[in-house]
Order: sequence, then structure tokens, then C-alpha cells
Amino acid sequence: QVQVVESGGGLVQPGSSLRLSCVASGRLDSTYGVGWWRQIPGKKRAFVAVISWSGDSTLYEDQVKGRFRISRDNAKNTVYLQMDSLKPEDTAVYYCALRMGEEISVLDREYDYWGQGTQVTVSS
Repeated sequence: QVQVVESGGGLVQPGSSLRLSCVASGRLDSTYGVGWWRQIPGKKRAFVAVISWSGDSTLYEDQVKGRFRISRDNAKNTVYLQMDSLKPEDTAVYYCALRMGEEISVLDREYDYWGQGTQVTVSS
């Protein structure tokens, strides 16, 4: 089995930065892509960013392009989401998910393992 744990959320002011971490553990016997999603109460989970195993391929949702950056350290089984210039509309629970294999996807139904989420609140 594979476990996924997010961390790094918190309460920050608009314009601030946060770095979320996603640590995978367990039976990681193949390559995997990692995606970040976010969800606010009453809304569907929304794609934020994704990175391939090699790190060569990344995709971002339009609203976070230029402000968020996804990266990974495979030696640590960790993926990061650096979030800069945070806005109140970035407030959400952020989820990390693993998709086993080489391909990346923006479709959450294609992901195999999910974390429990970490709350990010941007407010003055």
C-alpha cells in the first residue's frame, strides 16, 4: 500500500508565500506522477498543478501560473508546491495525489493514491 501525507498549510496574509510538501511512502515500486488539487466547501475538487516522475513535464491551472511552482525530490519521495503572491481566492484544502506510471494527467479520477489534505487560508 502507498501512503500520501501533505503538510505546510496554514494561515497567511495576502501576498505571502507558503510551501506545501507531499511525502509518499510504502510500496513505491514504480514511477509516478504527482498532482495537487484544491477544494473549498461546496465546490468540486479543482486541479492546481502536476509534475511527471522526471520533473521534465509540468502543468498548471491558469489561475496559478506564474505564482505557484511544483517540484520534486525523488530521493526523498517528496513533491513541493511553492505558492507565492497568495490571494484570498487561493484559500482551500490542498490535496496531493499519486498516479502510478510515466504519464501525467489533470483528471483526478486517474490518480491512485490521495492524501488527507492540508488547509491553506489566505486572509488579512
